Amino acid sequence: MTPPISVVVADDHPVFRQGLRALLEGVPDIELIGEAADGEGAVAMALERKPAVVLMDLRMPGLNGIEATRKINAAEPAVGILVLTMFEDDDSVFAAMRAGARGYLLKGSEQEEVTRAIRSIASGEAIFGPAIARRLIGYFSSASTEAFPELTAREREVLELIAQGRNNQAIAAQLALSLKTVRNHVSNVFNKLQVTDRAGAIVKAREAGMGKAG
Repeated sequence: MTPPISVVVADDHPVFRQGLRALLEGVPDIELIGEAADGEGAVAMALERKPAVVLMDLRMPGLNGIEATRKINAAEPAVGILVLTMFEDDDSVFAAMRAGARGYLLKGSEQEEVTRAIRSIASGEAIFGPAIARRLIGYFSSASTEAFPELTAREREVLELIAQGRNNQAIAAQLALSLKTVRNHVSNVFNKLQVTDRAGAIVKAREAGMGKAG
């Protein structure tokens, strides 16, 4: 007889953990073997009990779900992480994927969707809820036609002006933004392009064909 799929739940809301516990208790091929209320607890429990799947919330006190996912994935890559959260923004989705999550569902998903995702991840597959799947399709569709799809429209404008050699004051004047706002956009651009300074950003932007005007 095949043993049940072992699951750990990591979420800082007791009521939500209770709901998941009730949901999983009625599923014969899935066994809840532990619960954690924060990221540190999730990592410790995953490394100690080595569940097949961890249901991971993203926003928790202390170590958040992204960092907890990264630590578990680095130490125990066989443990599958299924993000179960309220947040469906692009930054959260792609941060979770980069950290090593194999699935992403929104809280409020039907029981069948959650249990199907747990089984899929336990068997080595990746699975995403319908809303998240649409985001992924849109992201990768735009990635094929547009440089740096991870940037927002405003961040692309800022990068274009950086590539033209404009300083922050000139960018602020052209886009009618405060200097502080421009600095924030520039910082976000550097982070997303994984560069440390304007020179690195200019190189990447010009390689992608930006900065030709002006």
